[in-house]
Order: sequence, then structure tokens, then C-alpha cells
Amino acid sequence: MIALIQRALSASVTVVGETLGKIGPGLLILLGVEKEDTRESARKLVDKVLGSRIFGDENDKMNLNVQQVGGSVLVVSQFTLAADTKKGMCPSFSGGAAPDVAEELYDYFTACCREKGTTTQTGRFAADMKVALVNDGPVTFWLQV
Repeated sequence: MIALIQRALSASVTVVGETLGKIGPGLLILLGVEKEDTRESARKLVDKVLGSRIFGDENDKMNLNVQQVGGSVLVVSQFTLAADTKKGMCPSFSGGAAPDVAEELYDYFTACCREKGTTTQTGRFAADMKVALVNDGPVTFWLQV
């Protein structure tokens, strides 16, 4: 499971002109699900994402996590993160989970974020989404379990 996390001042996701999820300060999480991923993978990645100390403390050092700063998360499914781009010019998506499995794990990931007390917004799985972001820093990390 892969999470591309971006520290955000604000972020939103829109489908056919309707805003489905919108956050102020927090994290935009682009989530890719791979074939071998499980609920255990999702739980581990939630802990890693929510525990990542990428927000500034009183000395402007990255020592605080999203929960410590009272931030929210916006989780957007992004199957292209599982692409294999090593050969040729056309990415292969053979490493990605089947859509039904990926959707179940995406939903489970977001439920785990909520269970940990984090305000969590989402996009719509497999939809053509428009994602807007004001990246803070910019700060972006690739996390994988």
C-alpha cells in the first residue's frame, strides 16, 4: 500500500462540479492499493501516515504529526501510484489490486483514520476527480508498507 502525503494549507476534491471533500490545514493523502495489500497493511499505513512528524513545532522544526496540530485528512484513491514504469513508455498496472479489493481497502483505510479521531474527508473511488491543493512547504512524502 502506498500513500503519497502532502502537507496542505487546504485541499479539495470535486467530481462533476460537486465538491465531495474539503479540508483546511492537514494532509492530502493519495492512496494506491497493491495486489498483496491487506487490512493489516492498511492499519500499518494509517499509523505511519497519522504518526508522521511533518508539521512545525514552536521552533518551526518538523516534530508534530497531523493529529497534534489538529489537522484533517483528505484521502483520494489513486491507482496510478501502483504503476510499474520501469520498462517502455506505457505504464503497467499489473501490480495494482483488483478494483473491488482496492475499494474495500480504501474504505477501510479511511475508516481507520476516523477511528483514530482524525477528521477525514474523501473523494469517490474510481471517479474522474479534480483535486485542488495548496501544498504547505512544499512538503511531500512517499510512504509504503
